[in-house]
Amino acid sequence: PPAMRCGWLRTAFLPRCEVRPGPEFLTRSYLFYANRLFKAYQFYYWDPSCRDPSYSLVIKGKLRLRQASWITRGATEADYHLHKVGIVFHSHKAMREVAAWINQTSGEGCSGFLPPGRTWAPGALYELLSAKTERDCTAALGFAMHELSLVRVEKHYQPLLQAQQSGSRLVEELYLGDIHTEWVERLHYRPTGYQRPMQSAVHHVHPCPACGIIYRADEHHPPILPVRAQLPMQLSGSWVSTHCEVRPAVLFLTRYFIFHGNNHTWEGYYYHYSDPLCKQPTFTIYASGHYTQGIPSSKVRGGTELAFKVTQARVTPMDQVTVMMLNSSEPGSCGLTSSWSTGVEQDITPTNGCLALGIKLPHTEYELFKTEQDMTDRSLLYVGERPTDGSSPDSPDKRPTSYQAPLIQCAGASEEFSNYVSLKYLGKKNVNGNEALKPLPMAFLLFIALLFLRWD
Repeated sequence: PPAMRCGWLRTAFLPRCEVRPGPEFLTRSYLFYANRLFKAYQFYYWDPSCRDPSYSLVIKGKLRLRQASWITRGATEADYHLHKVGIVFHSHKAMREVAAWINQTSGEGCSGFLPPGRTWAPGALYELLSAKTERDCTAALGFAMHELSLVRVEKHYQPLLQAQQSGSRLVEELYLGDIHTEWVERLHYRPTGYQRPMQSAVHHVHPCPACGIIYRADEHHPPILPVRAQLPMQLSGSWVSTHCEVRPAVLFLTRYFIFHGNNHTWEGYYYHYSDPLCKQPTFTIYASGHYTQGIPSSKVRGGTELAFKVTQARVTPMDQVTVMMLNSSEPGSCGLTSSWSTGVEQDITPTNGCLALGIKLPHTEYELFKTEQDMTDRSLLYVGERPTDGSSPDSPDKRPTSYQAPLIQCAGASEEFSNYVSLKYLGKKNVNGNEALKPLPMAFLLFIALLFLRWD
């Protein structure tokens, strides 16, 4: 953080079409100046490919880093102040819809934001917020910049992909606070997790066809991203987290899923940790069940709706604090009473889950999935974003409208991966005398030196 306070100048952008709860489709590009001022662009679209722009926001303000977060380890807390927010409409339809939102839901000072029947003026900038005049008409858009109140920068090295080259290149990523999954909560929610990381304009992942397009864009010239082929939903195989994931309410975890397409069954491992580098395991959850045939989502274009039935689960406590918590839980609510010990797996299916960990069995979750390929043709799986309040999407109306960080498909067959896992856990036994699992090695989960680093 000291480097950002003194002489730090960076442009960061999200090099893909982003899906936010709602759903909203957007791209972002933020510029941070050495004098703590910032200028942010948010480009909104009608479509999930970010090729049909609706309107653009240009946001100006000031950011002041404070101290390390007491809640989200590894993050820095910050204060921000907005000076101006302007909007440029890219069609008459967008102008008409946004004006209607503002006129209907805003206070007295915004009721006449745009007169009815006003003709669309291409390139015209309309003021939504001004600190000088104390006017703020942004609430109707669900707009807030609370994401700037939680920041983190990570650096790692990406191997050069060309066959004739050796070595690696620096990649710098900016993590900003998460957006609440409930629209009405956005305006006052203070993040404790992160969104997908933004890439540095100088040190970004290669190849990146969208990077130059987004970097050169402004409010009058929104990015039109390259056409990408729509992939059919094929879940079969093994999928694993690409990094340590941070969720709201101070949850650090990695995920590993196996989907068996022939009989529509699935297995999932959720490895929980107490630190943002996923080095200090707390407990592991294994769950399994079956899932339905997917149907295209009518709400989130490009997504597939599925229902997952969870019928079995096992838990392995990995530290003494978790062991004490489980052993002090109400008898009959989480496995065998007072029988938990570190590194020993226990089946919680007979007790219909584990009340202490918020697991209920059996239960059904209504999910949103999407598959893509990255720029190096690796298969990615996007699973629906979990509700920010920690609840479960256990009814169709709670089905996600946005996605978590993607999982990457394992190159080998699921059986090979399972054998690899088993070999790593020899010597660990569960209460029945069988081999038990504990968290996967970080190297295998593709962790690439995730460090607490300075801003430069």
